[in-house]
Amino acid sequence: MSVSSRSPSARYAVAGVAAVGVSVLALWPLLDSAGRGAVLVAAAVALPIQVAAFAALVRYRGRSKGFLAVWAGGTLVRMTAVLVVGWVVLQSGADGAVVLPLALAGFFFGLLLLEPVYFRLGQNQTR
Repeated sequence: MSVSSRSPSARYAVAGVAAVGVSVLALWPLLDSAGRGAVLVAAAVALPIQVAAFAALVRYRGRSKGFLAVWAGGTLVRMTAVLVVGWVVLQSGADGAVVLPLALAGFFFGLLLLEPVYFRLGQNQTR
């Protein structure tokens, strides 16, 4: 199966993994070992949440009922993830307590910027 014949969600997932991978590689030399671990955990949390939220949006594209609820629900899940991860890490006093929630929010933001490109690509495939 070629990349161009994949669903918008699969193409988005591949682009998301690439973007997060490049970000992690760029941050790696700037961080100590605790910060590196925190960035990897943030990436592992952000990617599945973001890909699932995007897949739900694509599934409900063009539907008058459900699209807004899916969009708002995805936003709520992302915000909850940042708050819960931040609270847990700060309460634990673990190393990387500042890096983890910042990296998580940064990954969510960067991945959100990719969504419109892949959302438009699949417009003719769904319906």
